[in-house]
Amino acid sequence: MSIREGINNVSTWDLLKGAGIGVINAVLLSAIMVPLFRAGVSPLPEPLGLAFAETLLNRPLPLPIGLLFHIAWVTLWSMVYVALFRDRLTFGNALLVALILWASVLFFFFPFVGWGFLGLKIGPMLIAASAVPHFLFALFLWALSKFSFGKPTEEERAARRRQAYA
Repeated sequence: MSIREGINNVSTWDLLKGAGIGVINAVLLSAIMVPLFRAGVSPLPEPLGLAFAETLLNRPLPLPIGLLFHIAWVTLWSMVYVALFRDRLTFGNALLVALILWASVLFFFFPFVGWGFLGLKIGPMLIAASAVPHFLFALFLWALSKFSFGKPTEEERAARRRQAYA
């Protein structure tokens, strides 16, 4: 199945479910990450969503603004996961999305916020430290999708294929 066929097989309701999955995923991730930041466990100087928002808007911002950026980002990519892989909501595909996002952090977001390529201006620990939340993102994305969508029947798959070619 091509990417186009996968996207054509997704209903508006599926995308709304994907958005809901994204919001829940972002809240779960924040419930883990924010206390770790406050406890000083994270090697990141500040939450990446907040650092990105502050760099983008060129001014200091409160943590809730960074969390909103994080929620929007996680929600967007959860919807992309559903759109691309509606009939194949596997852990492997969730991990693929997470790896792409992790690479975007290392190669784009860390340099953008001034932490250097791979975050090396801060230190090499950022590479591993940024991998952990992306693995959790994949795990939560997959589990929430399994709960929300279940396993499609062969009839549902066939109906989506027919709809894509109609």
